[in-house]
Amino acid sequence: MYARSTSIRGNLSNLDAGIAYVRDEVMPAVPKMEGCVGLSLLADRESGRCIVATSWVDEQAMRATAHEDRTVQHRLMHTLGGEHADVQEWEIAVLHRDRPAGDGAGAQVTWARIAPNHLDDLLDAYRHNLLPKLQELPGFCSVSMLVDRRLGRTVSVTSFENRDAAGLVRKHARVLRQQFAQAMGAKIVDVAEMDLVLAHLHVPEAV
Repeated sequence: MYARSTSIRGNLSNLDAGIAYVRDEVMPAVPKMEGCVGLSLLADRESGRCIVATSWVDEQAMRATAHEDRTVQHRLMHTLGGEHADVQEWEIAVLHRDRPAGDGAGAQVTWARIAPNHLDDLLDAYRHNLLPKLQELPGFCSVSMLVDRRLGRTVSVTSFENRDAAGLVRKHARVLRQQFAQAMGAKIVDVAEMDLVLAHLHVPEAV
């Protein structure tokens, strides 16, 4: 499975309008796009960052819709009042749910880099070492790890039953990730705590 993410930092006053556009116009169109199986939306009400991700059955289906997706990206950027859309393509390497994260859940998002030839070792250790520890955190719902094998980029999303639950384990989860990254020779480049506004990626278990 694959995913395309579009990250836009807009004006806080426009965030609700951007969310409404994705919920009311983009999400209903997803089932009509060949090979697209779902959509999620993350939003940070402190920074104005909004991340829309669409999930795809394979890389070919994802790439075939790049032109159509640009129209969505431009309209969302205009609605949010943003100046730049950061579009990235990922392989969904790990996805585990203890329970579904419904709309409005809280999420901790971590971006990292590692040498591409060490990526498989990182994924193996993530599944067997870090994932069990994340599952023990109060309010844990699910976790996903997306990777760009060519550039050695990763992004992990850990979801909790609500934003308060995510906040309560913020420090513990961050320490776990920092220790794991250091042990694996990876570098954490960004961390965000966000609302999982829409949780409809519909990606099967992958561990």
